[in-house]
Formats: sequence, structure tokens, C-alpha cells
Amino acid sequence: MRRRSEIEMATEGDVELELETETSGPERPPEKPRKHDSGAADLERVTDYAEEKEIQSSNLETAMSVIGDRRSREQKAKQEREKELAKVTIKKEDLELIMTEMEISRAAAERSLREHMGNVVEALVALTN
Repeated sequence: MRRRSEIEMATEGDVELELETETSGPERPPEKPRKHDSGAADLERVTDYAEEKEIQSSNLETAMSVIGDRRSREQKAKQEREKELAKVTIKKEDLELIMTEMEISRAAAERSLREHMGNVVEALVALTN
């Protein structure tokens, strides 16, 4: 008899487990393996996305002209800056001092002096930082 009560208890426990699983969520039918048609649907989604993102030729031309205009303005500003720097007068002694103390080329020393309007102290401070 003892054995029979163990079996009954086991079946009662099994029923409780089954009830718990049924109440935990709605029962779904098992998913069927997908066949070849899912690949076609994926391909269609990709092509739809690509069609939405195509760039029209007029937009491309506008973007290229904006980039070209920006480059020409930057080039013009750089040339104007170079003209301004060329107008600055520097002393030969200041140039020699910066070249020997900082051990840099003549062009770099001259550029630094011109950027700081010929002020040796400011040029040296800028080169050390």
C-alpha cells in the first residue's frame, strides 16, 4: 500500500505542475520551420529600404556645389591670412634668437614671429606650450 500512495502523490504533483504551466501563459502552437518564402520577404524589405534611401541626382549636384563653395571660401580666407602675415615686419635678431633657442627651422621661427606680430616673448611662449 505504501507504494500505491507514493504513486498517487506523484500523480497529484504532476497535475499541479500541469496546472501551473497552463496558467503561466496562453498555449501557442509550435512554430513551423520557415521555408524559402521567408528569404523572398527579407529581400523585399531590403530593396524597399534601399529605394527609400536613394539619392536623387539634383540633391547630389547641390551637395557638391555647397562643398565646392565652402572649399573656395576657406582657400580665399587662407590666402588673405597669408597676405596679412607677410605684411608683419620682424627683426633678424629675433628670428635668430628663436631659431637657436628653440632649435627649429627658419620657416617655423618666422611663421611663429609673424603670427605674434613680431613679439618675441609671445612667440617663444607659444612655441614652448
